[in-house]
Amino acid sequence: MVNFTVDEIRALMDRKKNIRNMSVIAHVDHGKSTLTDSLVSKAGIIAGAKAGETRFTDTRKDEQERCITIKSTAISMFFELERKDLEFVKGESQADIEQVDGKSQKYNGFLINLIDSPGHVDFSSEVTAALRVTDGVCVQTETVLRQAIAERIKPVLFMNKMDRALLELQLGQEELFQTFQRIVENINVIIATYGDDDGPMGPIQVDPSIGNVGFGSGLHGWAFTLKQFAEMYADKFGVQIDKLMKNLWGDRFFNMKTKKWTNNQEPETKRGFCQFVLDPIFKVFDAVMNIKKDEVAKLVEKLNIKLTLEEKEQEGKPLLKTMMRKWLPAGDTMLQMIVMHLPSPVTAQRYRTEMLYEGPQDDEAAVAMKNCDPNGPLMMYISKMVPTSDKGRFYAFGRVFAGRVATGMKARIQGPNYVLGKKEDLYEKTIQRTILMMGRYIEPIEDIPAGNIAGLVGVDQYLVKGGTITTYKDAHNMRVMKFSVSPVVRVAVEPKNAGDLPKLVEGLKRLAKSDPMVQCIFEESGEHIIAGAGELHLEICLKDLEEDHACIPLKKSDPVVSYRETVTEESEIVCLSKSPNKHNRLFCKARPLPDGLPEAIERGDVNPTDDPKNRAKILTEKFEMDATDSRKKFVISAFGCRFQDFPSRLGVALLPTWRITAFWRELRARIGDKSSANGCTWGRPNSMALHWPNTIEHDKPHLCRTKFVVCGNVNTSGELNKGGVHPDELLPLAKHVMEQCHSLTLIGLMTIGSIGQSLGSGDENADFALLRKLRDALQTELRLSTELELSMGMSADYQLAIKYGSTNVRVGSTIFGPRNYAKKLDTEESK
Repeated sequence: MVNFTVDEIRALMDRKKNIRNMSVIAHVDHGKSTLTDSLVSKAGIIAGAKAGETRFTDTRKDEQERCITIKSTAISMFFELERKDLEFVKGESQADIEQVDGKSQKYNGFLINLIDSPGHVDFSSEVTAALRVTDGVCVQTETVLRQAIAERIKPVLFMNKMDRALLELQLGQEELFQTFQRIVENINVIIATYGDDDGPMGPIQVDPSIGNVGFGSGLHGWAFTLKQFAEMYADKFGVQIDKLMKNLWGDRFFNMKTKKWTNNQEPETKRGFCQFVLDPIFKVFDAVMNIKKDEVAKLVEKLNIKLTLEEKEQEGKPLLKTMMRKWLPAGDTMLQMIVMHLPSPVTAQRYRTEMLYEGPQDDEAAVAMKNCDPNGPLMMYISKMVPTSDKGRFYAFGRVFAGRVATGMKARIQGPNYVLGKKEDLYEKTIQRTILMMGRYIEPIEDIPAGNIAGLVGVDQYLVKGGTITTYKDAHNMRVMKFSVSPVVRVAVEPKNAGDLPKLVEGLKRLAKSDPMVQCIFEESGEHIIAGAGELHLEICLKDLEEDHACIPLKKSDPVVSYRETVTEESEIVCLSKSPNKHNRLFCKARPLPDGLPEAIERGDVNPTDDPKNRAKILTEKFEMDATDSRKKFVISAFGCRFQDFPSRLGVALLPTWRITAFWRELRARIGDKSSANGCTWGRPNSMALHWPNTIEHDKPHLCRTKFVVCGNVNTSGELNKGGVHPDELLPLAKHVMEQCHSLTLIGLMTIGSIGQSLGSGDENADFALLRKLRDALQTELRLSTELELSMGMSADYQLAIKYGSTNVRVGSTIFGPRNYAKKLDTEESK
């Protein structure tokens, strides 16, 4: 029978200090779902005897069949902690205070929002979505632990499957202790590597002697921390519980004759953990599995285990499971670890807000998030979409960081591409319903305040995968989630019946909503591509597409894996590339990035919005880069997929600052500094054949909203060392720009004339005369309504280049007519 009602949960939602948002994350088959059953059982949702076998949070049919978790599942549960344990809940913001009989005491009711997440690497995007809305995790493996620390989520450790160590591996007591100690040390090495004791979270190492490490068996439903055994022996030894816990771990040995503790192992001493923790457990296992009924009866009485008549008739594993579950219930252990050692939203949001919120940390939204203020403006992050029983509709699943979300309220729905002050990816709509996610079920609820996890109805029409929901008109977005894996396995799909193509397209849209990572791509060739993290992920996506989203039979190609190249050591040869007319040469040499720089870029310590001088200082001083060739000035040329400003996943590259910077300065002044575009990012997608008009046209929509103006550069002099197209090639080029490149506008023609021809003042310049003749022919052929501008020489550009520090420039000849630069650049130069 369920131990709580929705009304009780709603009442507890207002006690934000008594909320714990946590997730269970680990590798595949480590027993996350079976362990979660112990808490679900304690809440009364499933029977205690079924805990470990039900896998309540595996809600899909294929999850039950495969015995793996595919989608992360949330459930909210109400628990009451025993009052004697409240003294171990440290910190003012970790529990509410209530008045009882005129005395102040901590409130013992706690709301735990638990998310069971997948372990398979193919579904790590589900883990990312779970981590964004939680404050604490119960962890076991490196990748997910590293990800949790990056999101500033505090871990506790649970070592599962202890029953197998005793029954199958037959480990001795000392061997088992050494195994546990090695695991704890390995976890702490990872935490020390990626965490920071001096950071905002403080020390987050796991230590059995303080109670944030659990041991047990999720399948059998039993578990313990050292605190529980310390409570059993505290009265006997007359020692405080926290002091005794320190003696039950590490190199602390007990002498049974002298009844004293020592740090040195001697023949008559035994390790405290083995003597007082493992010894009773080993005795229970030995007596039950070897069917020693007299010993079993003594142990049942001594350990105060209450068995029914039916349970007393059991033997072997069923009896072992029953005895251990009643002696050391896993639900109690999990509850104590979560409440005592994981932070409340009030505590966690103080240090998580700065890495979650993109805007200034002193604006109204950020302050409300830091204070977990239910009376502030609504700030909610949607981390994933959960399919409903209604085909094509989704619940928007996320967390309320500030304010409260209520049924019928009007809110701003900001997609990941929303920029403050613009209307793109912004919708002002009404929230149809708010709901409580309860594993396999949902419960309607009127409103949900800050610090809680919520589901929304009606938002799925405006968000594809995730986004920010707010009532504050000047709110910035919450940061987009970073996934630990990428969708690199691709497969092409098409309907068996050509008439079902519209259903496939609609089904692909629904699939893209339902999975945080999957990419659905429509190629120019007409193919529909689905990209996933691995074959299993792709298999599940195709099954969902065929059976749930498109509901049509499909033809599927064989999976194709996208490979990526990198640089492992500095190249010995300088590469040379020549332009087709052999007038231009590009020299290039590659070397790996310094150790730690990719991580610094990923953390945001080095990013495209930094001041170039400050960035150069960091690169030369912190990463000891050799900056001699570029006068100690470096730029990050392409930050790639780490930043959402970029159109495609280009990786991370570093190039020295270019000598002649006039064009790039003008380009950045025109399209805005935020795009951080340059020749490297434009060149690589078409590195085998770099066609400037095509490449600019392809990337331009990601750079600016207005059309980009270009001039045709014509080689009128016939000199081989001059750039530009041959006069006979001008017409095809102009046609291509005007007909195929819709984001570009051809405004004029230009040439760099011959110096000898330009010196005379009386005669007409032959180069310019040819340029004008070409202009007239072009206008007649293309029927242009506006006359093209003519320009000869680029001396103004070269003067600008010299001003920016270039040392090697060619000065042109005469300027025919004024050359107007962008106003933004003029303003910058006049300062």
